[in-house]
Amino acid sequence: MLFGAPEHVATGAGSHGGAHRVVVVEHGQHQHRRRRQHLAQLAGGFHAVALRHLQVHNDHVGPVQQRLADRGLTGGGLGDDLDRHCCICGDRARSRQTVAMRTRRPRPAPVSRSAFAGFCFPPNVIVLAVRWYLRFSLSRRDVEELLAERGVEVDHVSVYRWVQRFTPLLAEAARPCRHAVGDRWQVDETYLKVAGQWRHVYRAIVIDVFVSARRDGDAARRFFEQAISTTIVTPVEVTTDRAAAYPAVLEELLPAAWHRTDQHASNQIEADHGRLKARLRPMRGLKQDRSVGVIITGHAFVQSVRRGHYELVVEEPVNQRLAVAFDELALAI
Repeated sequence: MLFGAPEHVATGAGSHGGAHRVVVVEHGQHQHRRRRQHLAQLAGGFHAVALRHLQVHNDHVGPVQQRLADRGLTGGGLGDDLDRHCCICGDRARSRQTVAMRTRRPRPAPVSRSAFAGFCFPPNVIVLAVRWYLRFSLSRRDVEELLAERGVEVDHVSVYRWVQRFTPLLAEAARPCRHAVGDRWQVDETYLKVAGQWRHVYRAIVIDVFVSARRDGDAARRFFEQAISTTIVTPVEVTTDRAAAYPAVLEELLPAAWHRTDQHASNQIEADHGRLKARLRPMRGLKQDRSVGVIITGHAFVQSVRRGHYELVVEEPVNQRLAVAFDELALAI
């Protein structure tokens, strides 16, 4: 009624109404003054509290600033230094994240995963399929049928992927067990079709294989460089055919080696070409250069194991060397 009364009373008449109007207005002004005084008291209280906090802050900041200045840590603003240093002794403070990181337990050393991890079939089935495919003149569908007779249902595409994945791993795992390569090399090249195009395959028995789209000096040079870097052996005698690219390459890379080009000197490697062609015949054509390199390398590896060029199974019977070697190499990868 204090704010609405004057307007209500103003509608009345007579001297009593005017006197009542004056009393109400004075009372309203008095209430307004009291409200302003109350707000001023509140503001004064807040100001006093703020001053008190500021005084406490200055009491702490002053000594800290002095200690930081003594230590040469006042390069930046005081707020930055206080964020990085303790407000009591001035020492560098540790953030909560740093403390958590330092108290975390060290992780154990990672365990190397097996090469067979993630495959649906056990390692013995995969190794058996790869060994059959590399050893015998079988197609992928032939391997699929042989596995199905033994209760293993697998698609021929899986056989192809196993061969491409595990053949290089098995050959690399057996490399430390390979006998030292001799210094008398027999080198020759043969031909095969890949996706309808002729490819040249440079081979050296028990040494290396190289697939090239051309038969020229550059391809021969790359083959010898790869073979020398792989075996770390410098041959003293190299037997080849009478191809025009060999003399210049050997003169450049192996000037001290004897280049032998007798008519029947390369009969041994020529006969080995026949075993490779017999293995590639059931495949009904090759589609990629990488697949050709893997299969030819795997075939050479299998023949070397059977001939006893690896210490891994040299004491085993010839007809069991390959099976024993693949079973032991499966544990190594």
